[in-house]
Amino acid sequence: MSKRQKVVVISGPTASGKTSLGVDLALALKGEIISADSMQVYRGMDVGTAKPTIGEQKGIPHHLLDVVDPDEEFNAAIYNSMAIPKITEIGSRERSCFIVGGTGLYIKGLLDGLFECPPVDTELRESLRRECDSSGSAVLHERLADLDPESADKIHPNDRVRIIRALEIIHLTKRRFSDLTGEHAFGGRNLNALKLCLKVDREELYKRIDKRSSAMVKNGLVEETESLLRKGYSPDLKPMKAIGYRHMITYLKRDWSLDEAISELQKDTRRYAKRQLTWFRADPEVIWLEPGNFHMFKDKVKEFLIETA
Repeated sequence: MSKRQKVVVISGPTASGKTSLGVDLALALKGEIISADSMQVYRGMDVGTAKPTIGEQKGIPHHLLDVVDPDEEFNAAIYNSMAIPKITEIGSRERSCFIVGGTGLYIKGLLDGLFECPPVDTELRESLRRECDSSGSAVLHERLADLDPESADKIHPNDRVRIIRALEIIHLTKRRFSDLTGEHAFGGRNLNALKLCLKVDREELYKRIDKRSSAMVKNGLVEETESLLRKGYSPDLKPMKAIGYRHMITYLKRDWSLDEAISELQKDTRRYAKRQLTWFRADPEVIWLEPGNFHMFKDKVKEFLIETA
């Protein structure tokens, strides 16, 4: 059996410092970075996605940035098809591979593989979302526990996205979600991953989020959104509905003042960070480390890279 290729995952909530940590580790340990951010793949969406600038990249090769236009399809399966060859390529150069980003689904799909899901039933999903809004995610989680106790045990009662998707798949396939994932045999990828996640005090994290949200507007988020609209990208496109862009579009339509748009942007980003934390906490393999002690990260990564796979 061939030796599994090693990758180091640096994840965590938005504004926790993943990008700079990943760059510093790659500099210290002869590495390259593959982005695991579902928004940084889009060309022309730089400020609102906190995409690392050329200066912030510090000469470290970054992969899977700017690979599609905002009106092109992109999902976890496409991400896999691009990321896996890059991991192999980086390994062939005897460089360390760092997967850096906060899109948990992309990271999980890359490390554990993806199984064929039925296509999204928009009407069903919207119905479940409305029910979740009115009754709460705990009610849907109880329903999932009745239909598929194993899946319910693995999904936090507050993780509405995964609860809704599990119920949706059960409804469409007439099978338990846990049976489908079991048949897929998650964990079959030929990768050996060290999963590190940044643990930031919630109050401090929210301060960082508020500060960065304001900085994005000062650094040209309104102008970037205007430019995308002028190029003909519809406000109804998935990336244009993402955090930041949808807020600036609402401001440009004069439905909000700029202060209101910034306030809503900060609020929605804090909510997004909470969802990210819920996702990463559900993974027992994640090692949580507080930012600030670079040598601790470096030592842990070095130990992982030199140990026998």
